[in-house]
This record gives sequence, structure tokens and C-alpha cells, in this order.
Amino acid sequence: MKTHLLAFGDHLPDPVTGASTSVAERHRAVIESGVAAEAAGFDGFNVGEHHAGPFVSVSPPILLAAVAARTSTLRLGTGVTLLANIDPLRAAEDYAVLDLVSNGRAEICVGRGNLFAKTYELFGQKLDDSRQLFEENVELLLRLWTEESVTWSGLSRPDLNNVTLQPRPIQRPHPPVSIGGGGSVETAHLAARLGLPLVLPSGFSTPDRFVPVVAAYKEAFQSVNGSQPKIGACWHVNVARTSQQARERWKPRFVAYHDWFGALVQSQTPGFKSEPLDFEWTVTHGSAVVGSPAEVTERLLFLSDTLGVDTNLLYLDSGGAPLGEVLDMIEILGHEVLPKLK
Repeated sequence: MKTHLLAFGDHLPDPVTGASTSVAERHRAVIESGVAAEAAGFDGFNVGEHHAGPFVSVSPPILLAAVAARTSTLRLGTGVTLLANIDPLRAAEDYAVLDLVSNGRAEICVGRGNLFAKTYELFGQKLDDSRQLFEENVELLLRLWTEESVTWSGLSRPDLNNVTLQPRPIQRPHPPVSIGGGGSVETAHLAARLGLPLVLPSGFSTPDRFVPVVAAYKEAFQSVNGSQPKIGACWHVNVARTSQQARERWKPRFVAYHDWFGALVQSQTPGFKSEPLDFEWTVTHGSAVVGSPAEVTERLLFLSDTLGVDTNLLYLDSGGAPLGEVLDMIEILGHEVLPKLK
């Protein structure tokens, strides 16, 4: 089992202390956490992508390139690249460059991001076209990385006529690509048809809701590819030396983050409803993990077994958590949790 550190890049004041960081400081904190992840023994570091909101993750390739310059073994990926919104040609170029400067360590997890309807407006797109845009762009990305000359026509961008991507990535046939999603069977079927891993999103409800999607993905994958599929999953995590310490410091931040995130999505996507958070239920039955190293290890193993997960992506720095606390958690995970997950 592999373990990656995940950063969404939300930029919020700490609800416990009231302290705020500058935009520059928040960018540097994301980079420092990635560097610390390699030292602690994480397999990879993934950065999310958001636009026109209180996030610093508008350009994952730049943040990951900064981490690449200070690491040597860490896999460098996204969580997710909004491939329905951005130009797949530009994405193919950007992540090829990341692959080159990292000496073949780039990965990309792509997703529709259709919770944020205003992102589609920002890029002059219609949310109703999200599935077609996403599927076209995933297939075009793969073609640009694997074919010498690409001719293409579709909805998402101007036509291509005998285009050869430059530069080419180091990894062959292409850097690893996975599909981020779990809200629909259609996304699982796309991942299966293309022979790509499926990465389940973070959330505030029970992981059991993903069981039918995972089952559909596995069945479709094996029928098409005749091999074993791979599944990743994202979890909100807070670990401390004792369970009491972890719960006491995390509850106000996690509750504030939940309320902020729900309000943000509701403001962007009509019809979305955010349910009140039951903290105790979420950390015992939901997709949030909190406690001592032993408790976190046990919970992650249980969740991984429930969904057949090969790669866990751990989200530590949400809701204004200070960098020092995040670095301490990375160190604890590296020493006391990751060896048992492996």
C-alpha cells in the first residue's frame, strides 16, 4: 500500500488562534510540507487545483516543480487536475515539463470538478457539457503523450492538425494518469475503459457510499483489461501523540472547514445542500481520521480494506492548520504509521 500527502491549498485563518498567513506564506507552506513528506517516507505528494476562490493551488505544476527541485524520490501528482476546464494541450506540455525537471516523477490525477459550477463560467464553458469536455480531454491528453502526430476535433478547444507534442515526457508510454471521481458510475466506467486507476474523493459522509462505484469499476475494468485495477482514496487526517490532543485541537478546525467548504460550494452550485457536521460520527464512521498513531493506523487499514484501496492520500493541512503542526504530523506519520501501512 502506498501513501501520499495531499494538499488542496485552501487559504483560511486558523479558527483556534485567529492567526492568518499571507498568500506567499501559504504557497511556501505547501512546498515545505511536500519536502517534509519525502523525508518522512511518503511515496508521493499531490496538489489540488482550484480557481477564483480562497485557494493557493491555481497552478499545481509550478508548486510541484518547486518541490521537485528539493526532493529526489517523491512522486509528484495532482488531486485533481481540472481537465474539463483547462486546455489538454497545455496540460500535456506542463506535466511533460514537470516530468523532465523531476527526472520522471510526475503523475496526474484528472477530474471534472463539477461541484464548482462557477469554474465552468470562468472558463467560458457550460456545466451541462462537463462530461463530454472531461472525456474528450482525458483521451486527447493520452494521445498527445503517446502519438507522434495528433489530428483531433472536439468541443473543448480548437482543432489540432498533425500536432506533435514538445517536449515529450521522460516516462513511457506516459506519466501515470488516474481518474478522480466516485460520485457516478459513468466516471468509474471511463476509468475502466481507459485502463486507468480510480481515485475516490475526500468527503464528509460514510465511505460506504463509494462501495457500489468501486464494484462497478472493478467489474468493468477486469472485463475490458483482464487485469487487476488500482484504487486510491483521500482522507482528512489529524494525528497527535494522544487521541485527546488530536481531537481537541482538530475539532474546531475541521468543523469550521466543513462549514466554510459547504458554504463555498453552495454559493457556486445551485441546489447543493450542506448537511450539519456531526464530528464524532464523521471521525468514527465517516471519511475523517483522527487520533493517536495507533488509532490512525487502525482506521486507515479498515477504510482501505473496505474499499480495496492501494493508495491513500492524506489531507492534513485544511482549515488554517499552522505549518508547524502539519510538519509535526508528517513526522509522526512517517515514523509510526507509514511503516505499518506498507
